[in-house]
Amino acid sequence: MTKVLITGGGGFIGQKLARRLAADGSLRGRQITAMTLIDLAEPKAPEAPFPVRTLAADISDASAVAQAYEGGQDVIFHLAAVVSGAAEADFDLGMRVNLDGTLNIFQAARRQGDSPVLVYSSSCAVHGGEAPDPVTDGVELNPQTSYGTQKAIGELLLNDMSRKGFLDGRGLRLPTISIRPGRPNAAASSFMSSIFREPLQGEPANCPVSRDYPVWHLPPRMIVEHLLHAATIDGADFGPNRNINLPGRTDTVGEMVDAMTRVAGPEPAKLITWNADPVIEKIVMGWRQRLLPEKAVRLGFRAPDSFEDSVRWFLEDDHRDVAQS
Repeated sequence: MTKVLITGGGGFIGQKLARRLAADGSLRGRQITAMTLIDLAEPKAPEAPFPVRTLAADISDASAVAQAYEGGQDVIFHLAAVVSGAAEADFDLGMRVNLDGTLNIFQAARRQGDSPVLVYSSSCAVHGGEAPDPVTDGVELNPQTSYGTQKAIGELLLNDMSRKGFLDGRGLRLPTISIRPGRPNAAASSFMSSIFREPLQGEPANCPVSRDYPVWHLPPRMIVEHLLHAATIDGADFGPNRNINLPGRTDTVGEMVDAMTRVAGPEPAKLITWNADPVIEKIVMGWRQRLLPEKAVRLGFRAPDSFEDSVRWFLEDDHRDVAQS
């Protein structure tokens, strides 16, 4: 019997993950008996063969986190965060949610006393500065944004609390997720979805960087697969560092636009404008976009074959016509 908690359960990845778990009905070889979704606004509950509890909760409030843990949790997916652009613009907000909130999630898992599995959503933004190009496994973290710094601190806490046996942690450094459904958000990387999502739905979008800007990316389908895979691996297989760089693809924005054109024809690309944004450029230029995640590959994680697949999957899964049908 397995109980599952998803923080950020109202977000698009949290919702996709919840629907997948509801469809599978099991995790780590055991039947799921209950699932809890928490977010700032009460998340939507998927149809499931087990009870699904939804809570509106701020993870920076320790008492609200304690409520989410009532009855104990066997597997926790910690996805909730203030995204990169918002964390850079409001340092205190980023610290409160990304650092204090993460510590609340970890401490609540510790208080259970039975070392639950905890999958932590980190970010490739922990790399930067003097990191080599490409980034290899074992490179020291050198984030160049407040968001990356907050995620890096979370990684160190995850390692230490796993070492102490308080929890069974696994940290995934997510690449840019493209193509995200929904609307643009405050992430500095938001344009890396909007320049495809909006044109594919007949709407204009601006690209604030040049065509030759490289992007380390993964599609939503594969993010969900990686989260589930991380939860099923034996924690000891991660070794002393429980945090890994996920496999992804590095393509330039121009190459991604060309891939979209091969799938959807020339019309969507005509809706993209190319007006530079110095604020966005300063943030994203500090990220590393070429990585060699050999450890993750050994653990069974995989990279996408092409951005063309990402475009096809968006049209199948998240295009407005699909969502409304």
